[in-house]
Amino acid sequence: MLAQADFRQAVEMLPLVSIDLLLRDAHGRYLTGLRTNPPARGAWFVPGGRIRKNESLRSALRRIARDELGLPIAADVWTPRGVYEHFYGTNFAGEAGRSTHYVVLAYEAELSLNAASLPQAQHRSYRWLPAEEIAADPGVHPYTQAYFKE
Repeated sequence: MLAQADFRQAVEMLPLVSIDLLLRDAHGRYLTGLRTNPPARGAWFVPGGRIRKNESLRSALRRIARDELGLPIAADVWTPRGVYEHFYGTNFAGEAGRSTHYVVLAYEAELSLNAASLPQAQHRSYRWLPAEEIAADPGVHPYTQAYFKE
């Protein structure tokens, strides 16, 4: 892991590569969480995270699922959904004018779990909603809505 000053400089200069997890339950509803951290603080967003240097996609999928969902989920249950770009006017520290650019690999899987048992580090609460409700909810971040408007 980089020191915070080094990471701040990297975010200033480079795009970050991340994975978003589109988790669908048996009823066809998708999981979103209310973000606690910048740059999407206060918006409903799908779980996800950055890929680390020298980390394979399979390893990143396993780690991000474990960190974000609290579960050991095999990488082979995830289906690639597409490649997206996210641009924010702030960085991880919420500093305005310090933009963040993500190249996002979206993956989808079907798995039912209890939202009450999910980790609270990145999201303070969770909910399951049908795709059409996510796409129409103004509290859902536009980047998450885009997954469900295709």
